[in-house]
Amino acid sequence: MSAAPAYSEDKGGSAGPGEPEYGHDPASGGIFSSDYKRHDDLKEMLDTNKDSLKLEAMKRIVAMIARGKNASDLFPAVVKNVACKNIEDPNQLIRASALRVLSSIRVPIIVPIMMLAIKEAASDMSPYVRKTAAHAIPKLYSLDSDQKDQLIEVIEKLLADKTTLVAGSVVMAFEEVCPERIDLIHKNYRKLCNLLIDVEEWGQVVIISMLTRYARTQFLSPTQNESLLEENAEKAFYGSEEDEAKGAGSEETAAAAPARKPYIMDPDHRLLLRNTKPLLQSRSAAVVMAVAQLYFHLAPKAEVGVIAKALVRLLRSHSEVQYVVLQNVATMSIKRRGMFEPYLKSFYIRSTDPTQIKILKLEVLTNLANETNIPTVLREFQTYIRSMDKDFVAATIQAIGRCATNIGRVRDTCLNGLVQLLSNRDELVVAESVVVIKKLLQMQPAQHGEIIKHLAKLTDNIQVPMARASILWLIGEYCEHVPRIAPDVLRKMAKSFTAEEDIVKLQVINLAAKLYLTNSKQTKLLTQYVLSLAKYDQNYDIRDRARFTRQLIVPSEQGGALSRHAKKLFLAPKPAPVLESSFKDRDHFQLGSLSHLLNAKATGYQELPDWPEEAPDPSVRNVEVPEWTKCSNREKRKEKEKPFYSDSEGESGPTESADSDPESESESDSKSSSESGSGESSSESDNEDQDEDEEKGRGSESEQSEEDGKRKTKKKVPEGKGEASSSDEDSDSSSSTSESEMTSESEEEQLEPASWRRKTPPSSKRAPATKEISLLDLEDFTPPSVQPVSPPAIVSTSLAADLEGLTLTDSTLVPSLLSPVSRVGRQELLHRVAGEGLVVDYTFSRQPFSGDPHMVSVHIHFSNSSDTPIKGLHVGTPKLPAGISIQEFPEIESLAPGESATAVMGINFCDSTQAANFQLCTQTRQFYVSIQPPVGELMAPVFMSENEFKKEQGKLMGMNEITEKLMLPDTCRSDHVVVQKVTATANLGRVPCGTSDEYRFAGRTLTSGSLVLLTLDARQAGAAQLTVNSEKMVIGTMLVKDVIQALTQ
Repeated sequence: MSAAPAYSEDKGGSAGPGEPEYGHDPASGGIFSSDYKRHDDLKEMLDTNKDSLKLEAMKRIVAMIARGKNASDLFPAVVKNVACKNIEDPNQLIRASALRVLSSIRVPIIVPIMMLAIKEAASDMSPYVRKTAAHAIPKLYSLDSDQKDQLIEVIEKLLADKTTLVAGSVVMAFEEVCPERIDLIHKNYRKLCNLLIDVEEWGQVVIISMLTRYARTQFLSPTQNESLLEENAEKAFYGSEEDEAKGAGSEETAAAAPARKPYIMDPDHRLLLRNTKPLLQSRSAAVVMAVAQLYFHLAPKAEVGVIAKALVRLLRSHSEVQYVVLQNVATMSIKRRGMFEPYLKSFYIRSTDPTQIKILKLEVLTNLANETNIPTVLREFQTYIRSMDKDFVAATIQAIGRCATNIGRVRDTCLNGLVQLLSNRDELVVAESVVVIKKLLQMQPAQHGEIIKHLAKLTDNIQVPMARASILWLIGEYCEHVPRIAPDVLRKMAKSFTAEEDIVKLQVINLAAKLYLTNSKQTKLLTQYVLSLAKYDQNYDIRDRARFTRQLIVPSEQGGALSRHAKKLFLAPKPAPVLESSFKDRDHFQLGSLSHLLNAKATGYQELPDWPEEAPDPSVRNVEVPEWTKCSNREKRKEKEKPFYSDSEGESGPTESADSDPESESESDSKSSSESGSGESSSESDNEDQDEDEEKGRGSESEQSEEDGKRKTKKKVPEGKGEASSSDEDSDSSSSTSESEMTSESEEEQLEPASWRRKTPPSSKRAPATKEISLLDLEDFTPPSVQPVSPPAIVSTSLAADLEGLTLTDSTLVPSLLSPVSRVGRQELLHRVAGEGLVVDYTFSRQPFSGDPHMVSVHIHFSNSSDTPIKGLHVGTPKLPAGISIQEFPEIESLAPGESATAVMGINFCDSTQAANFQLCTQTRQFYVSIQPPVGELMAPVFMSENEFKKEQGKLMGMNEITEKLMLPDTCRSDHVVVQKVTATANLGRVPCGTSDEYRFAGRTLTSGSLVLLTLDARQAGAAQLTVNSEKMVIGTMLVKDVIQALTQ
């Protein structure tokens, strides 16, 4: 007990309240007052403008913390000094990082500081900082929900932001904080629809999910009037004149008149569907799934079919993606079966699919089965029953039962097929078949007495409890159809009653009761015996059932009125079970959500609203456009209406064509208005009202004009345009430029004779005609220096800049595609002494092996240095590690003394450097040999562009990237030497690169086809960095060592 005061004395322990406290640490500042005002001086020092006082206060606080003192009340002041200074930093990345750190501190006491920082960041000039502010809003809301009103103001401000970087983040904050505030979306709805295509993929998913719920509250259902319209159409077609005359004056027809009014889709509803449709081609599976659920929940039935092809495309992705997609397809295929019927074969099951994927595909196939395709589907099911996956086989048998239930035409066929499965050797297959047959027999029991007899014979062999219970239930339920067999089955089951499972015991009791009521003469004693056994069973459910059954069926003096109606109770007709899909009721969850995947409401799930009966006011989405914006749009429109050639040149062709074609003029007006006002609602609402037929016509006209433009090979360039024309072309949109050029060319060719087009008079103001250079015809391109006539200025400036850095021929790529000689060279496989005169060497030829492209081609060189001929050279039975295989070379019948021969064999090393051990055999001897490949010989070169290389490299980062630094010797600094050494070490192809000090190579492993990307960054003074990106990390590590060894030798 005396240790405690000694410790406090040594360490300067805490004094009593109100007494001074002495600190032993010189940095602690001397005396601290221990009352409630003890930290006021530090707070004042931290709030001052002098950095020296702030620094001193921070030192004292650190000293307090080091001594274990409580300084939590100073935390807000410290955070304010540390974070706020960085929040005002001129660098946007530092400002955003400071806000991210500040919002991640989960301490309620700094909530006011966090709120001020978020408000300030929401008005920041940098969109990246505003994006970070949107990310900080949910963090602050989870820390203090009382700040909701202030946060909603910030969200409303950020929702008005026009940058795509902020849109997704602020919508996510809206979903977390105030998803019920739909009024905040009204003014920004059209802007979000137009920005959607340019938002990052994560933001696209969030925005699409939010807009789905928004549309369900603001627009009418596109399918609400379809059934009414169909009924009305039938009545109108088949109705007589008398019926029409009778119902003309009735009130019912007057009330039904509004319902017959055709449905007109809201332009904003159409805008959402039109702007999300291109995202079905997104590379992100989450985006495609989000658009698919939007179309399923919002689009008319005639338009939902477009999502089927996109969802089927996702089935080629990873198994996790397949699982989620198939869950949603299974739900969709119940209501919209015709949407996926053309893609039936895409849901066929592969042997390599995981079990869960197989079961989901089975579900989809069963949903898509109809009278037309049921023969094909049943043939597939017959193949699946032979699978070794027992869970999958059980699911297949259940699927056959569902098909038989849904399609009456094939019910007997399915039932006969299931009966044949009863002779299967696998007990699980037989058991599952019994369960399904039981359900099918309930539909037509009188017609299938023979099947019930066949099932009764299986009780001696089947041991699966569920199957035994199903057979007993069938015999008891339809005992009148098998009056001779049923008592015998009860006798056998009474013998084994004590050894049966509980579910079987319950059915034995039921069977005994039913037979007692229908055939008491033969089964009375058996029933009493079974009930006596059950009375003393260990399971209380069975004991209770036995007592209840005895009192119900055996008449006694104490028996109540129920015993009189026992037969009606036990042998009442029972409805046949309905075999339904487990996905039938899942559509009340929003597709693509976690709740739909789990079939249970997850935390934070927002239910999909019902369609409104009457459409809300659409004017709430209108945004007033300032007058100055309208004027600027008109000026831009006038500038775009100007002809391509100026009036000073006197070219009247383009001007006349523009004036004489009012349709093209109105078309350009609509295009320019839609381009210039993409963020403004007035121009968007005008564009939404365009007719679809008119759009189709315009599309065909533009396609025809593009084809005409491609056919032309000569182009007239006006003199004096020079750089000005090229800059104008760059500033205008590509569509307007191409249209103006095509119209001008077509008018010129119509007005001018053919001789003028071939030869230009020297007095003309036009420059000499030059051949148009297309990037598609680079092989025909000849440098301007070879031409006798110097090219005009426009080619030398704009085109030369566009073609700068492009490789016009494949001359630099030819060496990389040709397989260079391996630096390994010829290696000894069998020495002449060990081979008794037979010398065997081998080389890696780097040529594709004709027998199997996954194998490494190895050339085996034989020479006979003995005095006698060697006969019957062949490969013996190899003993290889798992995965490695050999394709032998043809037998060499005879090798004379001094003669040599070469054979080619293929070895699949399975992307490893393990040695392939085998025997070289002659007629008299066997020689054990081994071939171990260098890692560079396990791959084949791949040709790809620089952009493709960077894209694939971005996918292989983190653990798939190995980086090493090295020093290149003086002899290894030229391009030729570096490329030669790298390609000699590894069988890789050179990738074009725009920089001179960087080398890129690409290849794929022969067995798995995994990409291997090698980058050598050669810097000044011989310093270099070697990077290898590959899924095969072992191969990447070994390749780095071999390449470094080759470059530094």
